[in-house]
Amino acid sequence: MLQWVVHIIIDALVLLAAANIMPKVKLTGFKTAIIVALIIGLLSFLLSWVITLLLNVATLGIFYFLGLGFITRVIAYAIIIEIADQFSDDFKTEGFLPSLWLAIFIAIVGGIVDAILF
Repeated sequence: MLQWVVHIIIDALVLLAAANIMPKVKLTGFKTAIIVALIIGLLSFLLSWVITLLLNVATLGIFYFLGLGFITRVIAYAIIIEIADQFSDDFKTEGFLPSLWLAIFIAIVGGIVDAILF
C-alpha cells in the first residue's frame, strides 16, 4: 500500500515537471496531478495487461521474444495516459508522442524509486 501511495505522489511530480518542460502537455496544478496520477494508476491496474497482450499479439510477440517487452509496456502506458487525458479537463496531451514521453519518464523515475526505496 505504501509503495502504491509513493508511486502516485512520484507520478504526480513527474506529470507536473513534464507539464512545465513539455509545451504539448497541459496540467493546472498539484491537485490535478494527484487526480490524474490516481486515474492513470487505476487504469493501469485495470487495462495495462489487456493492452500489453493486444500489442504482443499485434507484433507477433517479437519484442517479448527479443527481451524487449518493456517497449510494449511503455506503449501500453502511453495509451493509458491518452485515455486518462479524456477523464480530466485540467490535463491534456496534444498527440500521442507527448504521452509516450510521459510514459517513458514515469517508467524511468518509477524504476529509480523502486531501486532506491523498495
